[in-house]
Amino acid sequence: MKKRLPPLNWLRAFEVSARMLNFTHAAEELNLTQAAISQQVKALESQLGVALFKRLPRGLELTEVGKSYFPVVRESVERLAASTDEIFGQGHRSALILRSSLVFFTHWIAPRLPRFQASHPDIPIRIASNIWVDETAFDADLEIRYGQGRWPGMKAERLTWDTLVPVCSPALITQDRPLQRPKDLARHPLLHVLGYEEGWGYWLKKNHAENVDSSQGLQFDTLISALTVAELGQGVALARSSLVKHLLDQGRLVAPLGRSVPTKEAFYLVYAAHSMVNPDAAAFAQWLCEEAQAFRDEHRSLEEENAKR
Repeated sequence: MKKRLPPLNWLRAFEVSARMLNFTHAAEELNLTQAAISQQVKALESQLGVALFKRLPRGLELTEVGKSYFPVVRESVERLAASTDEIFGQGHRSALILRSSLVFFTHWIAPRLPRFQASHPDIPIRIASNIWVDETAFDADLEIRYGQGRWPGMKAERLTWDTLVPVCSPALITQDRPLQRPKDLARHPLLHVLGYEEGWGYWLKKNHAENVDSSQGLQFDTLISALTVAELGQGVALARSSLVKHLLDQGRLVAPLGRSVPTKEAFYLVYAAHSMVNPDAAAFAQWLCEEAQAFRDEHRSLEEENAKR
């Protein structure tokens, strides 16, 4: 049968008494009476069913069990004190909590994040994933969600204007297994991402390739997994254009079909109205929206240049 965890004040009384081997000095450190320290230690010994100290005429001595227990208790108390000071201590700011789609953070925010940190070095940020998080609950300052921008009671700022584009590793395409037309997808594994309304079935229909079996291939719960497997040459992923531009520029992925389909879904910055009272949240939200607008303007300029060629 497991022993119940003793109250923290009993453990603290034991830790200080064992360190000083004197109840009176322990009482002075904890701003308690000598009688209170003695009583707490006795209560601890009673719960544990063993003696932790030998009471001597001139002080205390740890029993063998006490010697074994003391390092464990001392380490736990020190770790708790250090963590408390780190998170709540004077001079420490509460971290800005950003809960983000994992693929959007990894492929879009992370490469740009140093720019925000350079201009706001004093804002601590805590990143959390929103995989399988209940969207009706909101425990972050800001959140990145994928959808059509409708979340009751929340404000949403659109960040991306994506197209759906099939991507794969250059090594996947061979003379025996070309990938020049939509119907060629029948020769390659399709990489599906669960939870997206506009998936392979939608893209194939838009490109008049309904004869391709859209159910075959691997299924993933995150796009980041599908893109990783695509990079490894194990299939074709249906990417969101804003997330793969750098991968295409670097040649890690290719878009051989060149058939992009506009999507109604997008990545959004989502927050409760009261979140903007937090100046750190307001600063990050403004920066993120400016970065998104700059990316959109750059992408639009490239499209216009390509159209003129």
